[in-house]
Amino acid sequence: MAYNYDIPFHVDLTDRVALVTGGNGGIGGMFCRALAACGATVIVLGRNLERCRMVADEINAGGGKADAIAGDVTDEAAMLRVKEEIGLDPVYGARPLKRLIQRQVVDNVANLIIDGQLHEGDTVKVDVGADDIQKEFDLNMRGTWLPSKVMTPLLIGQQGACVLNVSSMSAFTPLTRIPGYSGAKAGVSNFTQWLATYLARSGVRVNAIAPGFFMTEQNHALQFNPDGTPTPRCAHIVDGTPMRRYGELRELIGAMLFLVDERAASFVTGIVLPVDGGYSAFSGV
Repeated sequence: MAYNYDIPFHVDLTDRVALVTGGNGGIGGMFCRALAACGATVIVLGRNLERCRMVADEINAGGGKADAIAGDVTDEAAMLRVKEEIGLDPVYGARPLKRLIQRQVVDNVANLIIDGQLHEGDTVKVDVGADDIQKEFDLNMRGTWLPSKVMTPLLIGQQGACVLNVSSMSAFTPLTRIPGYSGAKAGVSNFTQWLATYLARSGVRVNAIAPGFFMTEQNHALQFNPDGTPTPRCAHIVDGTPMRRYGELRELIGAMLFLVDERAASFVTGIVLPVDGGYSAFSGV
C-alpha cells in the first residue's frame, strides 16, 4: 500500500532517502508526508523525538516508510551522531542517502520577533537584543550550514543527490521588526548559492525555496487580533501581495517536489525560488 497524501503531482522517489531537519514542524512535517507519498524513505529529524515519532508513525501506518531521529541542527556533535546512525543503521544501509531536504523551523517565532526601532523624540534607537540576534543566526544560518557540512559527504557520488534549503522573502527585502531573522535568511540564500557552486562538479544540486507570507500557528497571533480581525501588519502584507492573500502551506509542496526531482530540475542549481504570490515582483505602486 502506497502512502496517500495530497500532492499536486507525483515524482518517483522510490529507493531514495530524504533527511528532513525540522521534520516535526508544520512545514517540515508536510514535506515529510509529501516525500513519503512519492516513495521516499523519510528520516524525520528534530529536537523533540516524540513529535518526530508522531510524524514517522503516521507515515508508516499509512503504508509509507519513515523513521525518527532526535538531533539539534546547531550542535555539531549531534549532527555527527545522526550521520553515524544513518550510515550504520541497516535500514538505511541498502538505500544510500540520495535526498537531503534541509529545513529550519523557528520555534516560538512570536517570542523572537521584536520591535527593531523605537522613536525617542528625533532619535531612532535600534533596540534589538544581542542574544535575540544570536539566537536567530544560530537556528537559521548555523542550522543550515552545519547539517550541510556534516551530511553532504554522504551525497557525493549518489545519482540525483540534492540539498534543499528554506530561505525567506525577507532575505531579499528585510522586513521591519525582525532584523535577526531577515539577516539570517539572507545568509541562507547566500550560502545556498555558495554551496551549489562548490558542489556543482560532484553532481550534487543545491537550491532553496523562499516562502512569502504563509499563515502558520507560529505567526497567527502577530497577524490577527484576539477577536479575529486582522492587525494593521496583516492588512499591509495582503496589500503588498498581488494575489491579495496569504499562501496556504500546501502551496509549497510543488516547488519542493520540482527542485528535488532530478528529471525535472537536473540542470537547476544555485537558485532561490520565491513562492510568494507575486510579493517579490510588486513595487507597491
